[in-house]
Amino acid sequence: MLSIQSTERLTGGRISGDYWDLDELINSIYEVIGDENKYYDYQGARQRILKVCLHLRKATQGECNIEFVANGIHKGIEKKKDILAPQKNVYFSVEILWPELIFTTLALNDFIDLYNEFIDGNPWNPHITTIRKFQSVVTDCLREHLPEEHFNVFIHLMFNKSPKYYRYATQYVDVLNLEYLKLSFEERKENLGAFAIRLMVEDDEYIALKDEILATANLTKHEIHELPIQMKYPDHIEW
Repeated sequence: MLSIQSTERLTGGRISGDYWDLDELINSIYEVIGDENKYYDYQGARQRILKVCLHLRKATQGECNIEFVANGIHKGIEKKKDILAPQKNVYFSVEILWPELIFTTLALNDFIDLYNEFIDGNPWNPHITTIRKFQSVVTDCLREHLPEEHFNVFIHLMFNKSPKYYRYATQYVDVLNLEYLKLSFEERKENLGAFAIRLMVEDDEYIALKDEILATANLTKHEIHELPIQMKYPDHIEW
Protein backbone atom coordinates (compact mmCIF):
# COMPACT_ATOMS: atom_id res chain seq x y z
CA MET A 1 0.00 0.00 0.00
CA LEU A 2 1.34 3.41 -0.97
CA SER A 3 1.96 5.64 2.04
CA ILE A 4 3.66 8.93 2.86
CA GLN A 5 5.02 10.02 6.21
CA SER A 6 6.92 13.13 7.11
CA THR A 7 10.60 12.63 7.83
CA GLU A 8 11.96 12.97 11.34
CA ARG A 9 13.15 16.58 10.91
CA LEU A 10 10.13 17.56 8.79
CA THR A 11 12.52 18.01 5.88
CA GLY A 12 10.35 16.14 3.43
CA GLY A 13 7.88 13.35 2.84
CA ARG A 14 8.95 9.71 2.73
CA ILE A 15 7.08 7.90 -0.06
CA SER A 16 6.81 4.19 0.69
CA GLY A 17 5.30 1.15 -1.00
CA ASP A 18 6.08 -2.24 -2.43
CA TYR A 19 7.56 -2.54 -5.91
CA TRP A 20 4.16 -2.70 -7.60
CA ASP A 21 2.77 0.31 -5.70
CA LEU A 22 5.61 2.54 -6.85
CA ASP A 23 5.76 1.06 -10.34
CA GLU A 24 2.03 1.66 -10.83
CA LEU A 25 2.37 5.27 -9.69
CA ILE A 26 5.34 5.93 -11.97
CA ASN A 27 3.63 4.43 -15.02
CA SER A 28 0.38 6.29 -14.33
CA ILE A 29 2.25 9.59 -14.10
CA TYR A 30 4.10 8.83 -17.35
CA GLU A 31 0.78 8.18 -19.07
CA VAL A 32 -0.94 11.31 -17.81
CA ILE A 33 1.84 13.86 -18.31
CA GLY A 34 2.51 12.63 -21.85
CA ASP A 35 5.74 12.75 -23.81
CA GLU A 36 7.93 15.80 -24.35
CA ASN A 37 5.96 16.83 -27.44
CA LYS A 38 2.76 17.38 -25.45
CA TYR A 39 1.73 20.40 -23.41
CA TYR A 40 4.81 22.47 -24.19
CA ASP A 41 3.77 25.36 -21.96
CA TYR A 42 3.91 22.95 -19.02
CA GLN A 43 7.39 21.60 -19.75
CA GLY A 44 8.92 23.06 -16.60
CA ALA A 45 6.37 21.32 -14.40
CA ARG A 46 6.66 18.12 -16.44
CA GLN A 47 10.44 17.99 -16.03
CA ARG A 48 10.21 18.40 -12.25
CA ILE A 49 7.60 15.65 -12.00
CA LEU A 50 9.87 13.38 -14.04
CA LYS A 51 12.71 14.00 -11.59
CA VAL A 52 10.48 12.81 -8.75
CA CYS A 53 9.61 9.75 -10.84
CA LEU A 54 13.33 9.10 -11.27
CA HIS A 55 13.75 9.08 -7.48
CA LEU A 56 10.85 6.64 -7.21
CA ARG A 57 12.35 4.39 -9.88
CA LYS A 58 15.70 4.38 -8.10
CA ALA A 59 13.87 3.40 -4.93
CA THR A 60 12.35 0.35 -6.66
CA GLN A 61 15.87 -0.64 -7.69
CA GLY A 62 17.00 -0.71 -4.07
CA GLU A 63 19.09 2.47 -4.29
CA CYS A 64 17.29 4.23 -1.40
CA ASN A 65 15.58 2.72 1.65
CA ILE A 66 14.33 -0.84 2.12
CA GLU A 67 11.81 -1.69 4.83
CA PHE A 68 10.09 -4.89 5.94
CA VAL A 69 6.37 -4.51 6.62
CA ALA A 70 4.04 -7.06 8.23
CA ASN A 71 1.69 -8.60 5.65
CA GLY A 72 -0.88 -10.31 7.91
CA ILE A 73 0.55 -13.81 7.70
CA HIS A 74 0.94 -15.50 11.10
CA LYS A 75 1.48 -18.98 12.48
CA GLY A 76 -2.26 -19.62 12.70
CA ILE A 77 -2.68 -19.08 8.96
CA GLU A 78 0.41 -21.15 8.18
CA LYS A 79 -0.93 -24.03 10.28
CA LYS A 80 -4.44 -23.79 8.86
CA LYS A 81 -3.20 -23.75 5.25
CA ASP A 82 -0.23 -26.05 5.92
CA ILE A 83 2.21 -23.60 4.36
CA LEU A 84 5.37 -21.72 5.23
CA ALA A 85 5.19 -18.09 4.12
CA PRO A 86 7.10 -14.87 4.81
CA GLN A 87 5.41 -12.72 7.44
CA LYS A 88 6.76 -9.47 6.03
CA ASN A 89 6.83 -7.84 2.60
CA VAL A 90 9.65 -5.76 1.17
CA TYR A 91 8.81 -2.06 0.89
CA PHE A 92 10.90 0.58 -0.83
CA SER A 93 10.94 4.24 0.19
CA VAL A 94 12.53 7.54 -0.79
CA GLU A 95 12.50 11.04 0.69
CA ILE A 96 11.42 14.11 -1.30
CA LEU A 97 11.80 17.67 0.02
CA TRP A 98 8.45 19.07 1.13
CA PRO A 99 8.30 22.02 -1.31
CA GLU A 100 9.19 19.66 -4.17
CA LEU A 101 6.63 17.07 -3.11
CA ILE A 102 3.88 19.66 -2.68
CA PHE A 103 4.67 21.17 -6.09
CA THR A 104 4.50 17.71 -7.70
CA THR A 105 1.16 17.01 -6.05
CA LEU A 106 -0.29 20.31 -7.26
CA ALA A 107 1.19 20.21 -10.76
CA LEU A 108 -0.36 16.80 -11.40
CA ASN A 109 -3.78 18.50 -11.26
CA ASP A 110 -2.92 20.49 -14.39
CA PHE A 111 -1.91 17.35 -16.24
CA ILE A 112 -5.03 15.51 -15.09
CA ASP A 113 -7.14 18.36 -16.51
CA LEU A 114 -5.23 18.24 -19.80
CA TYR A 115 -5.50 14.45 -19.97
CA ASN A 116 -9.24 14.60 -19.31
CA GLU A 117 -9.69 17.25 -22.00
CA PHE A 118 -7.55 15.79 -24.77
CA ILE A 119 -7.07 12.07 -24.07
CA ASP A 120 -9.70 10.46 -21.86
CA GLY A 121 -12.52 12.15 -19.98
CA ASN A 122 -13.49 9.00 -18.08
CA PRO A 123 -13.39 9.90 -14.35
CA TRP A 124 -12.66 6.25 -13.52
CA ASN A 125 -9.57 6.05 -15.72
CA PRO A 126 -7.16 3.84 -13.72
CA HIS A 127 -4.17 6.15 -14.26
CA ILE A 128 -6.12 9.12 -12.90
CA THR A 129 -7.35 7.17 -9.87
CA THR A 130 -3.80 6.04 -9.09
CA ILE A 131 -2.56 9.64 -9.15
CA ARG A 132 -5.53 10.79 -7.06
CA LYS A 133 -4.60 8.17 -4.46
CA PHE A 134 -1.06 9.58 -4.39
CA GLN A 135 -2.40 13.12 -3.99
CA SER A 136 -4.70 12.00 -1.19
CA VAL A 137 -1.92 10.42 0.88
CA VAL A 138 0.23 13.55 0.43
CA THR A 139 -2.58 15.83 1.62
CA ASP A 140 -3.44 13.48 4.50
CA CYS A 141 0.17 13.68 5.64
CA LEU A 142 0.16 17.47 5.33
CA ARG A 143 -3.03 17.68 7.37
CA GLU A 144 -1.10 16.28 10.36
CA HIS A 145 1.45 19.10 10.23
CA LEU A 146 -0.48 22.20 9.12
CA PRO A 147 -2.70 24.44 11.23
CA GLU A 148 -6.34 23.91 10.24
CA GLU A 149 -6.57 27.40 8.75
CA HIS A 150 -3.52 26.87 6.52
CA PHE A 151 -4.71 23.42 5.48
CA ASN A 152 -8.15 24.72 4.50
CA VAL A 153 -6.60 27.50 2.39
CA PHE A 154 -4.26 24.98 0.77
CA ILE A 155 -7.11 22.62 -0.17
CA HIS A 156 -9.25 25.48 -1.47
CA LEU A 157 -6.47 26.75 -3.73
CA MET A 158 -5.53 23.24 -4.79
CA PHE A 159 -8.93 22.65 -6.37
CA ASN A 160 -9.99 26.15 -7.36
CA LYS A 161 -6.89 27.68 -8.96
CA SER A 162 -6.46 26.29 -12.46
CA PRO A 163 -4.24 26.14 -14.37
CA LYS A 164 -1.62 26.42 -11.67
CA TYR A 165 1.62 26.06 -13.57
CA TYR A 166 1.10 27.29 -17.14
CA ARG A 167 4.51 28.66 -18.23
CA TYR A 168 5.52 28.61 -14.58
CA ALA A 169 9.05 29.54 -13.54
CA THR A 170 9.77 26.24 -11.83
CA GLN A 171 13.15 27.57 -10.69
CA TYR A 172 11.11 29.05 -7.85
CA VAL A 173 10.68 25.53 -6.47
CA ASP A 174 14.48 25.38 -6.09
CA VAL A 175 14.38 28.70 -4.24
CA LEU A 176 11.77 27.35 -1.84
CA ASN A 177 13.57 24.00 -1.44
CA LEU A 178 16.80 25.70 -0.41
CA GLU A 179 15.08 28.27 1.76
CA TYR A 180 13.19 25.49 3.54
CA LEU A 181 16.36 23.47 4.09
CA LYS A 182 17.88 26.38 6.03
CA LEU A 183 15.06 26.36 8.59
CA SER A 184 15.28 24.68 11.97
CA PHE A 185 12.83 21.93 12.90
CA GLU A 186 10.71 24.38 14.88
CA GLU A 187 10.71 26.88 12.01
CA ARG A 188 9.60 24.15 9.62
CA LYS A 189 6.70 23.28 11.92
CA GLU A 190 5.63 26.92 11.92
CA ASN A 191 6.16 27.65 8.22
CA LEU A 192 5.37 24.50 6.22
CA GLY A 193 1.85 25.78 5.53
CA ALA A 194 3.20 29.10 4.29
CA PHE A 195 5.55 27.30 1.89
CA ALA A 196 2.64 25.23 0.56
CA ILE A 197 0.57 28.34 -0.09
CA ARG A 198 3.51 30.17 -1.70
CA LEU A 199 3.56 27.44 -4.34
CA MET A 200 0.08 28.52 -5.42
CA VAL A 201 0.19 32.29 -4.94
CA GLU A 202 2.49 34.27 -7.22
CA ASP A 203 3.97 36.60 -4.62
CA ASP A 204 6.42 39.46 -5.18
CA GLU A 205 9.44 37.18 -4.83
CA TYR A 206 8.12 34.82 -7.50
CA ILE A 207 7.23 37.66 -9.87
CA ALA A 208 10.69 39.23 -9.49
CA LEU A 209 12.36 35.87 -10.18
CA LYS A 210 10.20 35.18 -13.22
CA ASP A 211 10.87 38.66 -14.64
CA GLU A 212 14.60 38.05 -14.25
CA ILE A 213 14.36 34.65 -15.92
CA LEU A 214 12.24 36.02 -18.78
CA ALA A 215 14.78 38.78 -19.38
CA THR A 216 17.57 36.20 -19.59
CA ALA A 217 15.45 33.96 -21.82
CA ASN A 218 14.86 36.82 -24.25
CA LEU A 219 18.58 37.54 -24.44
CA THR A 220 19.67 33.92 -24.84
CA LYS A 221 16.70 32.79 -26.96
CA HIS A 222 15.94 29.99 -24.52
CA GLU A 223 12.59 28.90 -23.17
CA ILE A 224 11.87 29.74 -19.55
CA HIS A 225 12.11 26.10 -18.44
CA GLU A 226 15.51 25.65 -20.09
CA LEU A 227 17.36 28.07 -17.81
CA PRO A 228 18.86 26.52 -14.68
CA ILE A 229 19.06 28.54 -11.50
CA GLN A 230 22.53 29.13 -10.08
CA MET A 231 21.92 27.66 -6.66
CA LYS A 232 23.63 24.65 -5.10
CA TYR A 233 21.96 22.00 -3.00
CA PRO A 234 23.88 20.63 0.00
CA ASP A 235 25.76 17.39 -0.58
CA HIS A 236 24.04 15.80 2.42
CA ILE A 237 20.50 16.39 3.67
CA GLU A 238 19.42 15.61 7.21
CA TRP A 239 15.96 14.16 6.73
